[in-house]
Amino acid sequence: MNRIRRHKQDRSYRFYPLHLCKLKVCFWLLTLAFRLVSTCAQAEEFSFDVAEFEKKPYHLGGYAEVRPVLFGLGRDAALYRLRFYDRDEGQTTPEYNGKLQIEGSLEKGIGRAFVRINSDYQNSYRGETFRTTFYDGYFSLKPSPSLTLEAGKKSLRWGTGYAWNPVAFFDRPKDPDDPELNLEGFILTSVSWIKSFDGPLRTLSLTPVLLPVYDEINDDFGEPDHLNAGGRLYALLYDTDIDLLFLAGGSRPNRYGFDFARNLTSNFEVHGEFAYLRNVRKRVIDAEGVITEKESDTQSYLVGIRYLSEAETTWIAEYYHNGAGYSRDVVRDFFKFVNRGYDEFVATGDASLLRQAENLGQGAYTGMNPMRDYLYLRASQKEPFDILYLTPAVTTIFNLIDRSFSLSPEILYTAVTNLELRLKGTVLQGERGSEYGEKQNDWRLEIRLRYYF
Repeated sequence: MNRIRRHKQDRSYRFYPLHLCKLKVCFWLLTLAFRLVSTCAQAEEFSFDVAEFEKKPYHLGGYAEVRPVLFGLGRDAALYRLRFYDRDEGQTTPEYNGKLQIEGSLEKGIGRAFVRINSDYQNSYRGETFRTTFYDGYFSLKPSPSLTLEAGKKSLRWGTGYAWNPVAFFDRPKDPDDPELNLEGFILTSVSWIKSFDGPLRTLSLTPVLLPVYDEINDDFGEPDHLNAGGRLYALLYDTDIDLLFLAGGSRPNRYGFDFARNLTSNFEVHGEFAYLRNVRKRVIDAEGVITEKESDTQSYLVGIRYLSEAETTWIAEYYHNGAGYSRDVVRDFFKFVNRGYDEFVATGDASLLRQAENLGQGAYTGMNPMRDYLYLRASQKEPFDILYLTPAVTTIFNLIDRSFSLSPEILYTAVTNLELRLKGTVLQGERGSEYGEKQNDWRLEIRLRYYF
């Protein structure tokens, strides 16, 4: 069965001379690359080689990309004031990104080894950084078709959602602005047992998982000195994919969940997730800077659809409730505290309140989707008006609580095999005191050139 699966200051533009030179060089190089892509596309010829279809015991591949970005800064926004209170970045600021991701695998008998290494380069207002990380590095044994044992660093990618996965208990959160990016995994061990049947229940599998957290071993997963246990029970029942999942052990509060995915027709799929989290702690700071910590049980869930029309337009829609998120009033109080700290800094030069707000807001108020209810919509059209190799798309993430949103149109051009050129813009809109209205950027424009090998 064919399945669609889970998977009010002056706003005139001003550049610093050095930034302008860098941007001119980047855009000139990308324009040249675009022309080369078009030329190569016309010169490509079809070839057939039987050897290409023979399965090899090894694989080596990956991609390299360059991605310059130009940000339009929101100088009146709270998060701009929080990050740039002691400096003047002007109306715009550029950022230059490079990435090299290499992966390889080797199979021998019942054994298989897989490695994925990611290297990121960034040059921005924060300075220049270069970081290389093992995203994956694990070894697996498959003594029988129904049994697989794995150990090492791996991203499990549990869940059926596209932009969010509340039941991905052993994974890092996706970036809903680019949810298809690979994620860094955690060091763990797992066993997968799978069985096929005749009848309504066609497949059943069980995957128990152990994840240790100790010094320098998964130390960013949660509290140290714990061996966390969890697992997934999967069933293909009446042509519906169903997962039951859990995590326990101490590094994170216990959590339980389930997800489902079903094709109603060959081109229309529905999916959903539900997670119940025990004893979740949340720190709250009010407009006066008073900090309180709350602990409660929460529920997060998601429901979505994916539809492919006869005109080859792909529609994705998801509603996400983040039970651990903040309310509108709590977020507004945080922004008020930031503005109060900024006013004090301007008047006295004392930045202590701003530093306090920055420490508390890191990964909470200033992270991805810190509030409770969101709507994700994406539409992409393959080769409109018979323009070959072109795929335009538009994506919006709408905060249903404060009615702020991001809107991202993009164009993807793939005329040459293994080469992608993407132009993407994003506009953030919202009132003062709203999530997207208080972001440090009002808009951004980026170009990504990626070559797969």
